Amino acid sequence: MKRIASRDNPLYKSLRKLAQTSQARREAGLSVLEGVHLCQAYLQWQGVPRHAVFDVRRLEGERTSAEVRALCEGIPADRQVWLDGNLIGDLEHVQAGQGVVFVIETPAPSLPGRVADSCVLLDRIQDPGNVGSILRTCAAAGVRHVFLSDETAFAWSPKVLRSGQGAHFSLAIYERVDLQALLARLDVPLVATTLDHAEDLYRASLPRHCAWVFGNEGQGVGAGLQAAAALRVRIPQEPAAESLNVGAAVAVCLFEHRRRFMPA
Repeated sequence: MKRIASRDNPLYKSLRKLAQTSQARREAGLSVLEGVHLCQAYLQWQGVPRHAVFDVRRLEGERTSAEVRALCEGIPADRQVWLDGNLIGDLEHVQAGQGVVFVIETPAPSLPGRVADSCVLLDRIQDPGNVGSILRTCAAAGVRHVFLSDETAFAWSPKVLRSGQGAHFSLAIYERVDLQALLARLDVPLVATTLDHAEDLYRASLPRHCAWVFGNEGQGVGAGLQAAAALRVRIPQEPAAESLNVGAAVAVCLFEHRRRFMPA
């Protein structure tokens, strides 16, 4: 275990740069997880982080946290960094931090040669909260492969991670994907969500396995992907309301699909 008491410590400086700068994280191929829940999820699904950073005050004295202590006890000492004083404050993005931060290698799986199971394609979805919520829904609905277009929010940004609530670690997330080119790898039909020339979701004949594509908050699914879709569906709703937020639309579609094909 390494204990740090000074902001001038070289390791601390590198940790602070990673926590505060998205470019530094991308260049290093690393991501930063904050809080007990995300760190617990990472240990459960992925294993030991590169660095497990703890606030000494949460491990010793009056502010001791049982959850943080349990995390600490499950990690090899050579991966642990203990910070004195308020040093961890520079590594946390939320005001009420929980005193634990993991530094992990950002997963970057290679594209599969063929896609034969249900999956989700995100076309230029830019709001980090929406992306995180969608990833959480995918994990809950049993969809394990998610493909993000180049203009979709970075899946491993702090805001997306917080919104995802640990879902990232049970998914294969492919980023900066040319979705149009990806179509050649699909062994399942493409289903696009759109308001135009679309069938009612609840009446449409959904395939057992498919690739769902959901589009930009304002513009929807791109014209090329809509044209390639084997099926276009819309969610019926009251005419007085605006169309659903994309995160809500994903939840409705994926759980309707799950409902139809769940084992009895």
